[in-house]
Amino acid sequence: MNEEAASSNAFASRDYRRFFATRIVYGLAYQMNIVALGWLVYSVTESAFALGMVGLVSFLPVLLASLVSGHVADQYDRRLITMIGHSVLAICSLGLLLCAQAGESGLPYIYALAGTIGLARAFSNPASQALMPTLVPRAALGNAISWNSSAWQTSAIVGPALGGLFYALGPVAVFGSTTVMFVAATLLIGSISMRRPKDMAREPHTLETALAGFRFIRSRPVIFGAISLDLFAVLLGGATALMPIFAKDILQTGPWGLGLLRSSVSLGGVFMALALARWPLKRQAGPRMLWAVVIFGLATIVFGLSTEFWLSMAALFVMGAADMISVYVRQTLVQGETPDGMRGRVSAVSTVFIGASNELGEFESGMLAAAVGAVPAVVIGGVGTIAVVGLWAWLFPDLRRRDHLIPEKL
Repeated sequence: MNEEAASSNAFASRDYRRFFATRIVYGLAYQMNIVALGWLVYSVTESAFALGMVGLVSFLPVLLASLVSGHVADQYDRRLITMIGHSVLAICSLGLLLCAQAGESGLPYIYALAGTIGLARAFSNPASQALMPTLVPRAALGNAISWNSSAWQTSAIVGPALGGLFYALGPVAVFGSTTVMFVAATLLIGSISMRRPKDMAREPHTLETALAGFRFIRSRPVIFGAISLDLFAVLLGGATALMPIFAKDILQTGPWGLGLLRSSVSLGGVFMALALARWPLKRQAGPRMLWAVVIFGLATIVFGLSTEFWLSMAALFVMGAADMISVYVRQTLVQGETPDGMRGRVSAVSTVFIGASNELGEFESGMLAAAVGAVPAVVIGGVGTIAVVGLWAWLFPDLRRRDHLIPEKL
């Protein structure tokens, strides 16, 4: 491998290789927990409202902690913060195991643990996202983001399937396994060399420093447009919260079917992530992101109307592939144009947007499904996603016209 190729290869970094391994193990455990938690809540309550509440209690801590978590990631050891977050998730997995034995009486404690998981991720996600770019040279950043997304999506393929399979063996099998895996992820991230911003002295935590991440994103229309587009597209078009309903009541499958449905989304995502790692998106970044979100909305509509398991899986595969293009553009814009001393706060804001699109989207889907039914809720969401793309193309012309993903000169 010549010097130029080595500089653009993220795996040339020993610390990145360990970070990548952490991402795989952590991702598997998290995805297994998500499937098991959703099936546990719906099997106990058979309520779309109850499923939606899981999303709400998971998101609120992310929102409340956002003004603090980014500042912490910029001022303290990002590796240590991530370790603490993973450790808390291990404890929560053990708690879910105990709640599963209690039946419906354990539901309040399940919600409390879901909130604690959200709080732990509110701190560990910005720290982890801000840590990753410091592990590779700038020339390898795009490669690292592609492989990072591949690791997460691979975990999201295997994790849900494992979660459904293990849950079929009993709650002890799935939650016991994820507890061990979160412990392993904690040890792996701890083996990375200490990383702290070198260009930034300790600052007192004030409202001005807390809001710096929001101001930075708001001052850059392309980044703000990309993040907010992803927010509203997934908020409206996300069907993941309702998958237990589709699996059990519409497609007539068990927890194994739920696992396969969730895996289909990630299978499409990892397929596209590997394609982007091999053939990076260098030109027409903005238009391609907008078209990808349109395709995401169309596939959401197909999933909502499908009554065939194979068609539902195919629609989810397309949703995952299209969403990966949006994720790739958004993450590259954020990581490529943010100074290191600001990455924690900017990543915290990004985490809020992602949390709003995912967890708050689950709440929105649950509430809408409780009012009009699961199928109309998903179809309405898909139509809304397509409408948002048209609005965003008009509101953010800089995003619509964005050509190069990473400008040669920032």
